[in-house]
Parts: sequence; C-alpha cells; structure tokens
Amino acid sequence: MATLGPRQLSNGLEPHPKRQRTSPSPPPLPSSQDGRDFLNDCLPDDDEDATSSQPAMVHWKRPPPPKLDPSSDPLVFQQIDIDYYVGASTVPGMPGMGTGPVPVLRMFGVTSDGNSVCSHIHGFLPYFFVPAPRDFSTQHCATFRSALNTAVMGDLRSSRDNIREAVLAVEMCRKSSIYGFYFNEMSDFLRVTVSLPKLVAPARRLVSCISVPPFGQIDYQVYEANIDFEVRFMVDTGVVGCSWIELPAGKYRFRNQSQTCGTGTLIGGGGASEMKPHPPVTRCQIEVDVSYEDFISHLPEGEWQAIAPVRILSFDIECAAEKGTFPEAQRDPVIQIANVAVLQGETEPFVKNVFTLGRCAPIAGTDVRVFAPETKLCMSEAELRKYEAELRKCETQLLKEWAEFLQELDPDIITGYNIVNFDLPYLLNRAKALNVDSFPYLGRVRDSRTTMRDSTFDSRAYGKRVNKIISIEGRIQFDLFQILLRDTKLRSYTLNSVSYHFLGEQKEDVHHSIISTLQKGNEQTRRRLAVYCVKDAVLPIRLLDKLMCLINYMEMARVTGVPLAYVLSRGQQIKVVSQLLRKAREKDLLMPVHKSEAQEEYAGATVIEPSRGYYNIPIATLDFSSLYPSIMQAHNLCYTTLLFKSTDRERLTPDQYIRTPSGNHFVKSSVRKGLLPEILEDLLSARKKAKAELKEEKDSFRRKVLDGRQLALKLSANSVYGFTGANVGKLPCIEISQSVTSFGRQMIDQSKNLVERKYCVANGYPFDAKVIYGDTDSVMVRFGVGTVAESMELGREAAEMISATFPHPIKLEFEKVCLTTTPLFFSVEC
Repeated sequence: MATLGPRQLSNGLEPHPKRQRTSPSPPPLPSSQDGRDFLNDCLPDDDEDATSSQPAMVHWKRPPPPKLDPSSDPLVFQQIDIDYYVGASTVPGMPGMGTGPVPVLRMFGVTSDGNSVCSHIHGFLPYFFVPAPRDFSTQHCATFRSALNTAVMGDLRSSRDNIREAVLAVEMCRKSSIYGFYFNEMSDFLRVTVSLPKLVAPARRLVSCISVPPFGQIDYQVYEANIDFEVRFMVDTGVVGCSWIELPAGKYRFRNQSQTCGTGTLIGGGGASEMKPHPPVTRCQIEVDVSYEDFISHLPEGEWQAIAPVRILSFDIECAAEKGTFPEAQRDPVIQIANVAVLQGETEPFVKNVFTLGRCAPIAGTDVRVFAPETKLCMSEAELRKYEAELRKCETQLLKEWAEFLQELDPDIITGYNIVNFDLPYLLNRAKALNVDSFPYLGRVRDSRTTMRDSTFDSRAYGKRVNKIISIEGRIQFDLFQILLRDTKLRSYTLNSVSYHFLGEQKEDVHHSIISTLQKGNEQTRRRLAVYCVKDAVLPIRLLDKLMCLINYMEMARVTGVPLAYVLSRGQQIKVVSQLLRKAREKDLLMPVHKSEAQEEYAGATVIEPSRGYYNIPIATLDFSSLYPSIMQAHNLCYTTLLFKSTDRERLTPDQYIRTPSGNHFVKSSVRKGLLPEILEDLLSARKKAKAELKEEKDSFRRKVLDGRQLALKLSANSVYGFTGANVGKLPCIEISQSVTSFGRQMIDQSKNLVERKYCVANGYPFDAKVIYGDTDSVMVRFGVGTVAESMELGREAAEMISATFPHPIKLEFEKVCLTTTPLFFSVEC
C-alpha cells in the first residue's frame, strides 16, 4: 500500500567547500604528507597500513519501488521539478486531441521512501484572453476561432510540425481587468485556447489583425498571454513548488508494465479499457500518466511540510592545463572527478568516491576509481606516444563511466561550487572533444541530450550576469557559488574564503599552476590531489546544511508557487506574478499584457541629512517594521483599487477613497479590498504562524523548515512593492510605487517632528531630542540621556507613541541603541 503522507525526516548534512580556479599566488609544492591537517572531519584518518582503497560503494541505487495496484493504491510523492514537452499524440486513455502534437506537463519527484517518480500530466492546454467586442455573442465564437486559426496556421507556413489545428476553442466568459477599479463590474471576455504553448505568441499578435464579421478588425488589449505554461498550469491546478502530489487510486496508470497490476487495465478517466501501457521514456523508478483534473496537490501545511529524502550529489573536477594557461576542454584532460552524495535528512554520505586518471594511492573512507594504462619507469618515444594514446582512451572511459555513475545514482539535486559555469560545461565540451557520444545524457529522460547555451540574467536586485543554461531534465542544478553570489555580500567568493566565513575552517589550497605537476608525479602526489578534490566536493554539502540553502529555496518555491528551478534561475517578478494570478483567479480578474515603454521617474525614499560628528551619549534607532508592505496594506494600494479618471471619483463619496501624497487616488478597503494588500496579509500572517510554530517546535529538522519558511514569507512580502515599480516588468504601476514612497517620506518626516516636539525641555524633559539621521524606514534619535537603559526606555516609549498615529498595520519599533565601548562615542557618517 502506498504511503498516504510524507514521513517526518531528520536532517544533518556534512558540508564542504570548493575553491575557485585562481589564487593570489602559488603556494609551494606540497610535500608527501598525507594531508590530514586540512581534511578535518571531511575524511577519516588514514590507517598506517592501509594499502588499498575502500571497497566500491554498492548502494548507489535507490531502494526498489513497492508493488502498487493503481486500482486500489494511491501514489504520493513530493514534486521537485516541473516542465513540459510536446508529445507526438495523445496517450491512449488520457484526455487531449486525438491527433497532432500535444503539450504534456511532467512532474519529477520523490516518494517518502526515496523512490524516484515521473508523472506525465495530460489534457491541460494554453490559453489567453481578449475583451469581447460590443454585441458579441456565443454564436460568433466559431467564426472568431476559424478566422484566428486560419491566420495562425498561415503564419506557421512550413514549420507546422504536423499541427492540425492551432486555435482549438474560443469561449465567452465574464471577467474584469485587474488594472483599475471598475466598481466591481464584470465584462464579456473571450478565452482563446491554442494547441501548443508556442502558438500563444503568434495568436496574441495576429488576434488584432483578423476581421470577424460584423465586428471588423479590432486592436485588442490582450490578457495573460505572457504567462509561462508551467506557471499557468500550477496556478490553475493549485500546485505550488515542491508540494506533495497525490494520485488517487483508479486515476493513474503505469508506464512500466512491471509496475502495473494484472493486464494493465486503465481504471478511471471514463471507464475501464484494455490497452497496453505507454512505454516508459525516463529513468525514474515509477513512471505514470494522469489527467490534470485527477490529481491532488497538498498545501505545505502540517504533515505536508515534510521534505522527502531527496538525493543530493556534490561533485568537483580537476583539469591538467598547460603551464601558465587556463584549462581548455579541447586540449586539457579531466584528471579527477570527486563525488559525494547524501540524502536530505541524513547525516552521513552514502557515496564518497573519486574518479582518477592515472594510478592513485588509497584514501581511507573514499572509493578511488582508477583509470590508467600500464606504465614503466623508462619508455622510448614510441612507447611514450602509445602511453599517451592509451591515457586518452582511459580519460574517455573515465568520462563514460562517470556519466553512467550519475545515471545510476539518479540524484534529484546536483550541487557543487561554480558547476554551472565551469565544471559541467567543461565536462560536456571535453566529452565532445573525445567523441564520448554516450556522455551528454545526464538527465532523467533517456533519449534527451544534455544541451548548453548562454543566457543573460538581468535583475534590479541581483544585477546583470551571463550564465550557462544546461538542460539536465528532472535534476535541479543547485550551484552554491551562484546562490552565495546572489544572497550574500562577501569580500571574496572563493570556496576557501566562503568556508572560513561560514564554517570557521580553511583548507590548504592547491594552486592551479601545480596541478599538472602533481598529476605527472606518482601515486602519492595524485592521491594528494584527489584528497583536495574530494574536499572540494564535501564542502558544498556542509555549506548547504549550515546555510539551509536547499530548505530555504524549497520554502520560497512553496510560498510563491513557482517551480524550484524558477527560484534559482529567475528574478523576483515571476514569484509575484504567480501569487497575483492565484489571487486574481479567485475573483475572476485578469492580468493585462503590459507593453514596455518609458515611464516617468518618481521620488524615492527620504534621507534626513546626518548631523555629522561624534556623540558621547547613546543613540536610539527606531525602525518601521516591513514599511512598504505595511503602507500598501494600510492604504489599500493596489491595481484593483486605482482610480484613473476624475469621473470615476464622481461616482464615489469622499470618504470612499484616498488621495496619496503623490496625488494618486485609490478606493478604500471598505469599497474593495485590493489584491496586493490581501497577498501581503496572507504572507505576513503565514509568517507570524510559522514563527509561532518555530518557537514551540522541538525537532531540529522541522525547525529548519519552519525557519526557512518564515524567511521566504518575509522576502516575498518585501518583493511586492518592487514588482509595481519595475519599468520593464510584467505589470508596472507608477501610481502605486510613487504613492508608497511618498507615504514613506511623509512618515519619516512625521516621526522626526513628533519626537522632537514631545521630547524637549519645554515638556519637562532634561534635553531637547534630535533626529540625527533618517533613511527609508528608520530614524536615529539623540534623546540626550547618558545611559543605555534610559535611551532604550525612551526609544520604546517614542516608538509606541508614534505608531499610534499611523493606521494599522504600520508599526514603528525600537530596534537598538548605538554606542562604542571606550569611550562612549558614536560616529554618524554618510
């Protein structure tokens, strides 16, 4: 019987760092010592009489899957990755068009027992909306569909790819735009369904070019035509990133016939029918087909907050470059690949090995896999040439067997340090140079080749970066270097520096200039190189655990409702879009497609000029809690509450709307509560709940999950304001963003005035208080008192007094007292 819910798992991973490929200066060539001084607890102490490597790991494979009867057993798994592909035709017994290519969603995941799952999800189709012309009725839908279908098919010309029909349906529905307040009135819209995701773009472009009698040609405002297909699916079906999925008994069918019960009779989905299972196409242990209407997505609450025993592989490679050059895949061999694999929730690696080119002395606790030709001390030129040719063959075999090892191990997460822009591209390019044709199939789809391309990532939060995009279907690439570059501010991002900063330990680095020398040495020098390589594979695992990176990113995927891969590779925009679409769908609201254009600049946050100097008394800092989110909540600032024209206000009484300090108008929550304030309220209340549970929770692993969740909720709330102010974003709204900052400026000024008016000699206080600095969401106050305790007391009192003057949930909090210890001086500078 399948497990109905995820089991609670404990966590405890041993991490390890990996250096970058350059160092300030080359260290001296290491001596023949065994390297125990820098291995710390990552590798066991060597035995004096250890003469051979540890036995090869034999427990690479996942546990065997249970025998399930699809007619009586549900299938439950945590989905880790979601994508889609275009199938040649509909799978028998599944919904969809009878002929022609169809889109199929694909969920990769893990059961609570550690079995890998691939679920093919059928029947979901892409669509978008346009406003219906005046006097349009259902009888015009067929004509509209035919005209648009003809236009799109004509636009495809020779690239039809067996597409029979581009536009499948046009249906009327009652909706309203999310952009602006329309007095809660609904309008007629047309939902246009197309056969493939790639057809949304031409259909959206051509819809304004067709002429439908008697309406003629209309320039339509298009809605929700720029939504990723995976996000559209997840929003409509209630799936969030890394959620637990349940396929009820009788609703799914196996692809692998050995997993089916009896003759493979499909039960559910319109009756039973005898048919052969569709052949499996992935390496997953359990592969099934299901309709998009027949699965259950569990919200990550209670028992469904658990994390499955996800397999994590950390690896590192070493290359032997010519002296003074950076490694080039066309020329320089891969000489070592170290691998460390752990289960999320386990404390010990279940795989620790290193693939070495050339003979290598044993390493205790590590499986050393040697790829080396026979050699002798003295070789003639002919023998040397033959040896080099044999060595090249050995490298080919090393790459081939490493790819087989990865497929056999079947990791859900592939991690390491700078693997996306160095290790993986180097391996792919080196395998290509050596004609290792079987190598570039690292994903879970058997016949799908691993490809690579350049991509530019541009975000206000993270800046502009050029990265490699590598397709390894069904496996998440979790590059710790990119994570730290995005989420932390450090002086140096070398693996050594990062490890010292977060783990408090360093390793003796091997400079790239001596790697070839070590490789050309003997078994002992290659052993020392292997030890370093293994260390570089262990450290990312330890850092993942220390920083809770994987858990935090999983929780962010759950909170924002996007796939885990999106959290890693995309900016903040898609996360807010997902949340906005979910909330809008509940209220029959549609998101318009924004046409990017230059927008006017608006004033940012207030900066109170600092009173420069040294202060020999404590300075109290007062800080607004979640300032911008609380402003949006307090004043009901949203697309759905925005009043565009003065004529709109004529239908309202003055007490039904507000005028912001920037001159914009929004209806109050008593008239209509905005979607953005609702989203923020949900996020912040969920965070409050997670923090309360965190205080009570005793289990260490569950505490990490809850802590990651409350952090994800906080970050998500803070990103909502930025979404409205991004000029090149999905849905910028300058009226909202400038209103938020104008309220913020007003509140900082108000706080300054209130403090200085109340805490003064005229009111009986011994000193006149002065705000010596203010910036965005905080003010620094000199109350004039001489002790920390007095400053803290006045700070708390002032925060409470000022908070009472602002609408809920805006709250000013006492944060801290600033001072130096000897003597009591505090320096304020710009």
